[in-house]
Amino acid sequence: MWKLVALLLAWSVAGVSMSLADEAVFDPVTGYRIARYRSPTPEGVPGGKRIMAADVPELIAARQAVLVDVMPSEGGRPNSETGQWHLLKPHLNIAGSTWLADVGQGVLTPDQFKYFADNLARLTHGDRSRAIIFYCKADCWMSWNAVRRAAALGYQNVYWLSEGIDGWSDWGGDLVDAKPEPVLPVHQDSSDMNAKQ
Repeated sequence: MWKLVALLLAWSVAGVSMSLADEAVFDPVTGYRIARYRSPTPEGVPGGKRIMAADVPELIAARQAVLVDVMPSEGGRPNSETGQWHLLKPHLNIAGSTWLADVGQGVLTPDQFKYFADNLARLTHGDRSRAIIFYCKADCWMSWNAVRRAAALGYQNVYWLSEGIDGWSDWGGDLVDAKPEPVLPVHQDSSDMNAKQ
C-alpha cells in the first residue's frame, strides 16, 4: 500500500514539474518563447499569417514582400567598432533576404530591439503596411517570436514561413551564402544609415 502511495506521489510531483517546465518556455508577461526554440511549432501565430514556401514568390511579386531571416548567429558576435559579424560557421538563406541575427530570441537587449526595429523601418521604408516574411528553420520558434514582435510594432501584413529554409529547400528553392546585417555602432543611428542607402 505504501509503495502505491509513494508511486502516485512521485507521478504527481513529476506531473507538476513537467507542467512548470512547459510554462517556463514562455515569458509570462510578453508571451514570447524563451526556451527550447527548436521544437514543434503551432499552426498559427498571433499577429501574423502562416504561409508555405510556394507562397513566397507570389507574395514577393504581388506585395513586394520583404524577406527577413532571424536565424541565430550561433555563437557569432558583431564587431563593436565596425558592426560586422564574426561568425563561427557559415549560414545559407533565401536569396534577397536580410539576415537579422538573434532577434528571434524571447528576450532582447535594448540594443537588439533597436537593431530589429530600425532594420524593419529601413527595409519597409517606414511603411507598416508593407508585407514582411519572417523565417528561420523548420520547428524554430525564433521566427514565431519575430512575427509577434513585428506585429506589436504595428506592422500589419506579417507572414510566417514556419518551415523556414528547410521547407524552402525541400520545395526546390535555392539558398545562398548569408551574412547578418551589420549592427550600427553606437555613434551612428538609423537616419545616418538611411541617408547612405
